[in-house]
Amino acid sequence: MSEHLSSAALALALAAAPSFAFAQEEGEIIVTATRAGAGLSRDTLGLSATAIGAESVETRQTRVISDLLRDVPGVAVSRAGAVGGLTQVRMRGAEGNHTLVLIDGMEAADPYFGEFEFATLIADDVSRIEVLRGPQSALYGSDAIGGVIHYITASGAEAPGVRGRLEVGSFNSWDAAFRVADVAGPVDFAVSVGYQKTDGTPTSRFGVRELGAENSVLSGRFVFDIAENFRIRAIGRYAYTEAQSNDQDFNWPPGATYGFVIDSDDYYQNEAAYGLLSGEFELLDGRWWNVLSLQGVDASREGFSDAARASGSEGGRLKGSYASSLRFGDDDLVQTLTGALDFERETFRTTSPFTPAEFASERRIENTGYVAQYQLVAQGRLGIGAAYRFDANDRFDDADTYQVNASYLFGSGTRVHAAAGSGIKNPGYSELYGFVGATYVGNPNLTPEKSDGWEAGVEQRFWDGRGRIDVTYFSAALEDEITLDCSAYPLCTPINLGTESEREGVEVSAEASLGEQWRLSASYTYLDATQDGAEEVRRPPRIGSVNLAWRSLSDRFGAFATVRYNGKMLDNNFTLSGPYPIELPAFTLVNVGGDVRLTEKLDLYGRVENALDETYEEIYTTRAPGRAVYVGLRAGF
Repeated sequence: MSEHLSSAALALALAAAPSFAFAQEEGEIIVTATRAGAGLSRDTLGLSATAIGAESVETRQTRVISDLLRDVPGVAVSRAGAVGGLTQVRMRGAEGNHTLVLIDGMEAADPYFGEFEFATLIADDVSRIEVLRGPQSALYGSDAIGGVIHYITASGAEAPGVRGRLEVGSFNSWDAAFRVADVAGPVDFAVSVGYQKTDGTPTSRFGVRELGAENSVLSGRFVFDIAENFRIRAIGRYAYTEAQSNDQDFNWPPGATYGFVIDSDDYYQNEAAYGLLSGEFELLDGRWWNVLSLQGVDASREGFSDAARASGSEGGRLKGSYASSLRFGDDDLVQTLTGALDFERETFRTTSPFTPAEFASERRIENTGYVAQYQLVAQGRLGIGAAYRFDANDRFDDADTYQVNASYLFGSGTRVHAAAGSGIKNPGYSELYGFVGATYVGNPNLTPEKSDGWEAGVEQRFWDGRGRIDVTYFSAALEDEITLDCSAYPLCTPINLGTESEREGVEVSAEASLGEQWRLSASYTYLDATQDGAEEVRRPPRIGSVNLAWRSLSDRFGAFATVRYNGKMLDNNFTLSGPYPIELPAFTLVNVGGDVRLTEKLDLYGRVENALDETYEEIYTTRAPGRAVYVGLRAGF
C-alpha cells in the first residue's frame, strides 16, 4: 500500500477542503445496524454507515438505485452496458455476491444465484438507502462479508398523499411511477407502481444492435395497529425485468472477434415475488420489544437465444425469525440486549431445456441462526456494541461470527470510531452442483468463504454541526475464496483457494450545508485488493464522487451537478490480443439537471447524464451509453 500513500494523502487533503465538505442530519438513525426495532444513532455507532435519504434520491433524479450507490465510499459498481445489463456491486473489494441486500427488511438475493441483480431495482422518489460497510454476518448470517445494503420505502405516515411522475428521454426511454399512501385510522398504507422502458444502446464494439430493457415493479406495505402496543406489518413486492443481451464470441476455430462481445438475439426474463408478515408487540412501557416474522421470495430467470429458450432457474427462500430486545438504564446510560432466532430454507432448481435429471431435481439447504447483540450508549457520546452469531447448517460446517464496535464523540466535535468483525458466504447452487454443459462441473466439496476485518476512523464536525468529514482505514482478509479452476481447459470447476485474499484501503466522506441554498457532498475511496498477491479485477483502486445541489429561497427552482470518477482497473481479457488481465482506462461521468415548480403541486424537471459524452467501458469489450437527455413532470397531492 505504501507506493500509493502520496495519492491517498492528496485525496484526503482535498476532501478536507471546504469545497469538499457537506453535512448529515444530527442523530440520524440507522435501522440496519441492529436486530432491535428502533435502530441506532449514527453519532454513537462504531460501524461505517451511510444513509441516502429521499431528498437526495429526488434531487439527483435517480432512476436506478445502483447509480446512487456510486456515491457511497467503499462501493464500486459495474454494469454491462446500458440499463438492464448485469449490474454488480462490490463493497471494500469483496465479491459481488458478498453483499447482503435487503428490501424493506426482506432478503432480496435470488437464492439460485446467491446474488442480487441490481439492474432490477427501480428507485422510488421517497425511498431511503442504508449502507453498512464491513462484515455484518454476526447480525445477518451468510452473504454479509462486504456489508449490507438496505433499500427502504416510506410508510404512509412518513410520506402521505398521491405522487406520480412521467418521464421521456434519449434512446426512446420513458419512465412512469405512481404512489398513494396515507394513514386511515389504525391502518398505515403505501402502494406504489413503477415502470421503465428503453430501446437502449449498442454494447458491442463491432455491432449496431441496441439492447433494450423493460422494468416493472409493484409494491405495497401495510401496518395495522391492533392495540397501543401491538401491530401487524405486511409487505409485498413483485418485480419483472426483460432485457436484451449480447453473446461473447467463443466460436472455435477463433475468428477476428474471438472473446469480444458481439451482436446476437439473446434476452432474459427475471421475475421475483417477495412477501413479509410480522407481528410486533411491546411490554414494560415499550422497553421490551418483540417481533415474530415470516418472509419469503420466489425468483425465476429464463434466458433465450436464437428465438428459443436456452436456460432457466428457480430459487425460493422461506425465513422465519423471532427477535426480542430489552432496553434498560436511564437517559445517561442506555443499554440494550437483543436476541434473535432465524430459521431459513432455500431451494434451487435448474429448469433449462433438456436438463439431465441430476440438475432438474430440487435441492435445498436449511440453516438455523442464533444471534445475541449488546449495545451501550452513555450520555449520547459513547457507544459500545457487540454481537455474536452461531449458524447450524445442514449442508456445511457450523459457523461462528462476531462483531464489536465503539464510538466516542468529544466536545470539540471530533468523533473516533472503530469496529471489527467476521463474515461468511456459503457456496451457491451452480458452484456446488454445476449446470447444463460439458465444460463446467460443480464441486460439492466446496466450503464457505470466511473473512475477518477491522476498521478505525476519525470524524470531525464543523460550522456548528452543518458540516462533517470522516476518514476511515479498513483491512480485511478472505480465506477459502471460491474461484474457477480451468487448468484442465476446456473443463472448469470451482475450488476453494488455499491462499488469502487481502483488502485494505481508505474511505473519505464529507458533507455540508453551505448556507440556506447549497448542499455539497463528496466521497473518495482508495482500495488495494489482491488475490494471492495479484490485483483483483473490477476493483478500481480509486473512485470518487461529488454532488452539489442548489435550491432557491422561494423553493421554486432547483439544480444539481454530480461528478463520478472511476479510476483505472483491471478486467478479464478473453480475446486473443492484449495482456491478461487487461487494464481499463479511467473515466469521469458528469450529470447535471434541475427542476422548476410550475404550480404548488406540479414540477417540471430535466437532466443530462454523461453530459461530457465520455466513451468508456465498465466491463471489457462492453460499450457503455453516451450522452442522454431526459425531461419529465412530477406531481404530488
